[in-house]
Amino acid sequence: MKSHYRVVVIGGGVVGASVLYHLAKLGWADVCLMERSVLTAGSSWHAAGGFHALNADPNIASLQAYTIDLLSEIEKESGQSVGMHMTGGMTLAGTPDRWEWLQSAYRTFQSIGIEDVRLITPEEAQEKCPVLSTHGILGGMWADREGYVDTTGTVQAYAGAAKKRGAEVIEHNRVLELHQTAEGWKVVTEKGVVTCEHVVNAAGLWAKQVGRMAGIELPVSPLNHHYLITEAIPEIAELDHEVPLVVDLEGFTYMRQDQKGMLLGIYEVDHQHWMMDGAPWNYGFQLQQEDPDRIERELTLGFERYPVLQKAGIKTWVNGAFTFSPDGNPLVGPVRGKPGYWCACAVMAGFLQGGGVGKSLAEWIVEGEPEADIFGMDIARYGAFAENKEYIRQTTGQFYTRRFVMTYPNEQLPAGRPLKMSGAHSEMTAAGCRWGASWGLEVPLYFAPEGFAEKPTLKRSNAIPLVAEECRAVREAAGLLDITGFSRFEATGPGAEAWLDRIMACKLPGPGRARLAPMLSESGRLKGDLTVFNWGDGTWWIMGSYYLRAWHMRWFTDHAGDGVELRDISDATVGFGVSGPESRRILERLTDGPIADLPFMGCGTFDIGLIRARVGRLSVAGELGYEIHCAAAEHIALRRMLLAAGADLGLREVGFNALLSLRLEKSFGIWSREFTQAYTPGETGMDRWIAWDKSDFVGKAAALAERETGPSRRVVMLEVDATDADASGYEPIWRDGRRVGFVTSGGYGHTMGKSYALAMIDEGANAIGTGLTTHIVGQERPARVIAPSPYDPEGRRMRG
Repeated sequence: MKSHYRVVVIGGGVVGASVLYHLAKLGWADVCLMERSVLTAGSSWHAAGGFHALNADPNIASLQAYTIDLLSEIEKESGQSVGMHMTGGMTLAGTPDRWEWLQSAYRTFQSIGIEDVRLITPEEAQEKCPVLSTHGILGGMWADREGYVDTTGTVQAYAGAAKKRGAEVIEHNRVLELHQTAEGWKVVTEKGVVTCEHVVNAAGLWAKQVGRMAGIELPVSPLNHHYLITEAIPEIAELDHEVPLVVDLEGFTYMRQDQKGMLLGIYEVDHQHWMMDGAPWNYGFQLQQEDPDRIERELTLGFERYPVLQKAGIKTWVNGAFTFSPDGNPLVGPVRGKPGYWCACAVMAGFLQGGGVGKSLAEWIVEGEPEADIFGMDIARYGAFAENKEYIRQTTGQFYTRRFVMTYPNEQLPAGRPLKMSGAHSEMTAAGCRWGASWGLEVPLYFAPEGFAEKPTLKRSNAIPLVAEECRAVREAAGLLDITGFSRFEATGPGAEAWLDRIMACKLPGPGRARLAPMLSESGRLKGDLTVFNWGDGTWWIMGSYYLRAWHMRWFTDHAGDGVELRDISDATVGFGVSGPESRRILERLTDGPIADLPFMGCGTFDIGLIRARVGRLSVAGELGYEIHCAAAEHIALRRMLLAAGADLGLREVGFNALLSLRLEKSFGIWSREFTQAYTPGETGMDRWIAWDKSDFVGKAAALAERETGPSRRVVMLEVDATDADASGYEPIWRDGRRVGFVTSGGYGHTMGKSYALAMIDEGANAIGTGLTTHIVGQERPARVIAPSPYDPEGRRMRG
């Protein structure tokens, strides 16, 4: 062991070994892995080792595909067998909704370029897996590249390949303490003290403790997971091929062959947490006692799905812990305020996702950003609210219980809620507000009469008529929207303007003005679609998406400037938006200030009733509109005053479901859909806001290079011939049988009475008038490229 390394990776499971390998592969040989016991002595040794294609996040599904490809490479490079069994695999559907969902998922895989999947009939499923009962099965999705590996061999292959590239693996050396230094980190271990520039927490079951060593409270918890292995089964032994990996979603089970027997794993509804503060340090190759009574229902379903199990002897029970995050996805990336501290935790599907996690994190450390958009794994998708133990208990338990339970796009899950609520929450609830959650905050979706219950669906919801009425109010009179669910950052100080000018690609607004502000990474990809306000008194605001608060603050901190003080004021400053042709008249009744003189994209301070408010004239709905910002303690009063002032002018409260429809009719993109860190300004149309004549800004050189060559694809507007369902995202776009793009977002335009979608389409297939097709909930529908902003294309209502 040396006294200094460039990177110290803590944890010798599949994730830590993958991170080590990828760092070495990128040329950083001066790296080591510290393991308290021996490699695999955590969750890795007892994992079932299966890998499959399906993931609800297409970006993570792509990284899973990368991992599958990588396995044969590390086997060859290391000389260590990974025990690859490429059996193929299938996911079964036993309800009409699940079958529709699988058909939709199949099309999503086509969108992201995973071509080795197809839909199969129950008869085909039976042929591929003769020991399977197809009773109740409607269909399935087959993937060629599914199967399982030898877990111990795979970890050793990652580590062996890393060592061949110069990395070091140090076993039997527990990390005792971590101390931040000016140069990086001091790592105190059982074998001595090591210094490094970067430390990676890949500690698995011990991630909680390794986080606390650095003053970090990670939102992770271990939960117990059962599987059983049978003795030899004659029906299996007689086959001339290995049975495929099978996931029975309605039965809560997965199955694969194990020698001449079977392995049956269960995601039981009655979940069980284990050691929420982290595993004991001397734990490693132990298991918990099996608890068949707790999993009796799921066991019964499994034995019915595979009748041969009813005569088989059980050779081994495994009840071991895996670490989960609140949404089940990994926690990856740098921790704000802890330079050089990186997470690679909560990778509960380590042998499926470990390669992609290692690749992305190594790229981030070495090159400054990962190649793929991995926000779905980014630790910054959580904030301090997720450190609460009860929140972690509820959300991780909910994820585990629902691992194989179908979740609908319009379904609101209860765990960890309600947590953060705006001041007017109770009064809005009494008025019929139905709520969603964004980064722990309750946000309004729509308003409904007492007794109304929205039905979960993959198609148009029974709440559509309610949303339509809210849209009509905005277009014809005025709508009142709680905008607490926006982020607000305040920048002050003598260096504030210069700092903003450097990190934003736009020209900064003058005093009393606001401006849309693209923010780029050094590689020229998007880091934000923000709005910058210049209040004219030395105070600047940056507004964006509430759920990106920690993600953006980390970026701001990493690009800090001299003489600027930046504060996240999102919870202290809240507000309401008023949009519609009557919105100006409503505000004129509440102020004697020159509100009528406020120009489009203007901002200023006004007395609104009793409240001294910051007001900006802008509207995502595409109508005359104002955003009124107040202190959190004034939220209730502001709502009451606005409702009273607009009572005879048709003002009604609306939610974000209506806003999403209204913005779609204006072709306004939103983050995580049209704008992501995987896309560029030219692809998304954000280049029209770039101030090319500025002396410099982050990402300018890369953006200029794109402007010279032009993008190979662009986001365009589609009109879709849909019936009872609308596009939502990642549906493939076809032209003459060739895939030419995918949907970024879609929905129903209530004003225009049409189904719309925004889509990323290849050059040559995105001209206005081009005929295309897409698949919505698995069904092919005609579509065509239309001009942007089908509603009020010249923007007169918004600017008037």
